[in-house]
Amino acid sequence: MQLLSFILFYPLIWVISKLNFRVLYVVSDLLFYFIYYVLRYRRKTGYNNLKMVFPDKTTEEIKEINKMSVINSTDAFVESFKSLNISEDEMKSRFKFKNIEVINEIEKKNQSMILLCGHFSGFEWMFIIDRYIKSNFYAVYKRLRNKYFDKLVKRIRSRYNGRLIHTKETRKRIAENSKTDSLNIYGFASDQTPRFQKAVYWNYFMNIWVPIHTGAESIAKQHNLALVFMKIKKLKRGYYETTFEKITTTPRDFKDYEITDKYMKLVERAIYTTPELYLWSHRRWKHRDKTTPSK
Repeated sequence: MQLLSFILFYPLIWVISKLNFRVLYVVSDLLFYFIYYVLRYRRKTGYNNLKMVFPDKTTEEIKEINKMSVINSTDAFVESFKSLNISEDEMKSRFKFKNIEVINEIEKKNQSMILLCGHFSGFEWMFIIDRYIKSNFYAVYKRLRNKYFDKLVKRIRSRYNGRLIHTKETRKRIAENSKTDSLNIYGFASDQTPRFQKAVYWNYFMNIWVPIHTGAESIAKQHNLALVFMKIKKLKRGYYETTFEKITTTPRDFKDYEITDKYMKLVERAIYTTPELYLWSHRRWKHRDKTTPSK
């Protein structure tokens, strides 16, 4: 069944990847209409999340942000397919790194790092970062259930020498790499909800008490990795600009969870600035009622 699904859908993906951008976004508009108005996929989840996070916004404002979030998500979805055939020069012209020197300065000190980002639209094209750095780039991801589509995702994201690490393999791979002389950058998106049974740390995120991932901080301390926050800005359809903010190059100097808190505050700031770019369809706050805030 997995192979059959892949055989049926891959020709469509290939065709989409060959479209010019004007037609590509027509496809995105049609996909948005189907998801938002026909399937209504997680539309209520997005609305409820936004209403919870922005209680002072009007119903119309919430609906507009929710709608724009889905539009940006469908844009990112078709752009990921376009990655199959987009040229390197065009990718560079559409995905800019405003202050890549933040990364380069850490590399000059011969220190590997963790690059932290939130679930914002546009991250699919960030693999072009390989052309601006000396380090090997790894992205931590959740493996797809369909092994054929999983291989396709790996092929798309490795066009510019990017490597994917499954979530369950992360600690082992980083530990192995730390024994070598190679410089490495590990991309983490750690703003979503961890499994309740494995939650070890809770704090406020967007003024709501929730469990928070702490893996990036603990790994950074274990292997003395620098931590950098990456913020993506959508300039216009099909064009993005990324800025970097150094969190620390000395993670062992921080008390437990201080780095995690600092990172989550950066995500919050990015959300407040451009809420329409955030992935609101995910049930990020689903565990909010399962424990009591600490005094």
